[in-house]
Amino acid sequence: MMINGGIALYKKVFPPAPEPATVAFGKLSKLPFPEKTKKDLKFTLETANGEIPTFSLKANVYFMPNKSANLLSLDYTKDTAKKLGFVSDPQQVSDSIYKFNHRSSLAILEADIITGAFSISYDLNADSSPISVRPLQPEISTTSVKSFLGSSNLLAEDLTGEVKHQFLKTQAGSFILAVSLSDASITRVDIFRKSYNELPIATNEPNKSNVWFMVSGIREKGRDIIAGEYHYFPVDETKLATYPIKTGDEAWQEFISGSYYPASFGTTNDGDSIKIRKIYLAYYDPGVYMEFFQPVYVFEGDQNLVGYVPAVTLEHYAE
Repeated sequence: MMINGGIALYKKVFPPAPEPATVAFGKLSKLPFPEKTKKDLKFTLETANGEIPTFSLKANVYFMPNKSANLLSLDYTKDTAKKLGFVSDPQQVSDSIYKFNHRSSLAILEADIITGAFSISYDLNADSSPISVRPLQPEISTTSVKSFLGSSNLLAEDLTGEVKHQFLKTQAGSFILAVSLSDASITRVDIFRKSYNELPIATNEPNKSNVWFMVSGIREKGRDIIAGEYHYFPVDETKLATYPIKTGDEAWQEFISGSYYPASFGTTNDGDSIKIRKIYLAYYDPGVYMEFFQPVYVFEGDQNLVGYVPAVTLEHYAE
């Protein structure tokens, strides 16, 4: 007992050094942040305790398998479109983009036969009935979207994260936010990936997923889902490596120096001084293919400002 107690005390006073990061993937490709002009802003730290949180100094990075074109790519896309209700012979728009008409409505699907990404649109000028009735309850709209994706095996295993809803109405030919379901003409449903290592998902626009659809109050195939986008790229959880990440202080210095991606400027204007209220880690999901699924630091501030800083230390990025 004395020996065991002594060993435990020794380990508590002199804990073993943490295992180094594996860095098994070598140099990582830089995160594909979209181009966006920054505003001239100043930042001050105003977290709950007035301090920058402490984080682990390494994090998991996951491999993302790439899709490549082959002789069956078009046939696979035709089959997927058919299961979604788009059965006509497609019209080729570009080398990889094909357009499909719905079999019984004015909906159009445009699909990329290489990446599997697609979008849906509807000619509301020719038929406004989908926005002429009150939308369904959010839970029913979500079920409709999941059923729509599930019919063609597009509801991936990790598309089980948070689901967000927006009530929208039309004004001057475009959709704007509605105050309630009773005031809305359509419901937008955003389906996010699950959390990885208990870290949330960060997309190019906060609160908007890369998989989203607008659902009408009509329960008729072809006029129920009238718009949406599906930009999903799988993550291979069995192939991972650990990488050293910046400390919260290092990420903060990058952020205040202007080295960040402005996911949302909110209502800020040039010259504003913004208080940053929250700092945390998340996995960045850009909606385009990238070789590795990586973490970012997220900075949230007043006036709905949100910015991202790559979390992996700079020496592990390729030039």
